[in-house]
Amino acid sequence: MSGLKIVSEEIASGVAYFELQGYLDAHNFEKLEAVFENYFSDEIYRFVIDIRRLEYVSSAGAGVFIGAVGTCQDNAGNIVLVQPSQEVKEIFELLGVYQIFPVVSSRSRAMEYLSQESSEIGAENLQP
Repeated sequence: MSGLKIVSEEIASGVAYFELQGYLDAHNFEKLEAVFENYFSDEIYRFVIDIRRLEYVSSAGAGVFIGAVGTCQDNAGNIVLVQPSQEVKEIFELLGVYQIFPVVSSRSRAMEYLSQESSEIGAENLQP
């Protein structure tokens, strides 16, 4: 298995964008945890995470998202997942991840979700 590549940036005030590539598993999940922790220390709790190039995620990798979303929601934030690959989509369905996270089709839809979340828009309303 290949490694995990994470590209991250703050794309709006208080919103971070991650693009994940490769494999997220027990060998490298701590790398993603560290990136989340860096943003949490800067009081950023809203995330758009593009996972279209993520080829595989283990339960340990999914656990990073689940742990982080608790911190986000405790601080009026959230994590929005963008465009999972078919392989990751199947894994997330098995793990029940879609019951926890909004999943949208594009970065712009994710930003729309985060900006309108307080008005109780559901992610399903943002699907194309």
